[in-house]
Amino acid sequence: MNGIEVNNITKRFGDTLALNQVSLKFEPNKIYGLLGRNGAGKSTLLNIITNRLFPDEGDIKIEGLASVENDEAQKKVYLMSEKNLYPDSMSCREVFKWSLMFYPNFDLEYAKELAKQFGLDINKKVKTLSTGFSSIFKIVIALSVNTPYVLFDEPVLGLDANHREMFYKLLIKKYSHSPFTAIISTHLIEEVAMILENVMIIKNGDLLINESCETLLKSGYSVSGTAKQIDDFILDKEVISIDALGGLKTATIIGAVDKSTLPLGIEMTGLDLQKFFIKLTNEE
Repeated sequence: MNGIEVNNITKRFGDTLALNQVSLKFEPNKIYGLLGRNGAGKSTLLNIITNRLFPDEGDIKIEGLASVENDEAQKKVYLMSEKNLYPDSMSCREVFKWSLMFYPNFDLEYAKELAKQFGLDINKKVKTLSTGFSSIFKIVIALSVNTPYVLFDEPVLGLDANHREMFYKLLIKKYSHSPFTAIISTHLIEEVAMILENVMIIKNGDLLINESCETLLKSGYSVSGTAKQIDDFILDKEVISIDALGGLKTATIIGAVDKSTLPLGIEMTGLDLQKFFIKLTNEE
């Protein structure tokens, strides 16, 4: 399988350049983080992949098939978006049944079981769901649809901490038992960092980073100690953030370090993906 190939995609909305010649590839059976600030172009890219929008330039192939108006290609992909595109008059139960009509591998019994775990009343009409339960409803479908590629656009919008943790655990459990490609676009980087295999960061329509998460996290580190210890240590380092509390400091640094050369009293931990993201995407 060839995965999803994005080739030189450009998309404009009036004077706004949403995507600027973006090229990347989502390989089969991996979990991707598609990260960027509001308006960076993440949702635009996901909507183009699934034919909800069409690019001004470039093309997309899904397992070697042209994506545009191609049912064979599109049935391999499912997008959970922020917008609810299901008829308001339908109940959740009815939407599950219709999903089975459009996606033959949709697991109706699994969807019912997930709904029960999340406390979702599937007899309720879609339009009556709160923001949190609307997200849960869409998560249940996305985890039950069983397409090779599942795109999650802000999947945990409105969810409390307990339900967010449930989603991450269920995603990993499903991925472990039956691997598929998950593309997660989210602002909660700290929460999702531990489950990502690859990270793609978009800023103002441009692709800045396309790396394995392991490689990216090895590109820097954090050090903690007394304020004087840290101030002395970081004099010749590329520092991307500093946090201070009382007489203690933590600095996040880009670059390599030999642990054996760390001064006594300084503790080192891995790179914080969220701090790296903030530094990379700031507007300065």
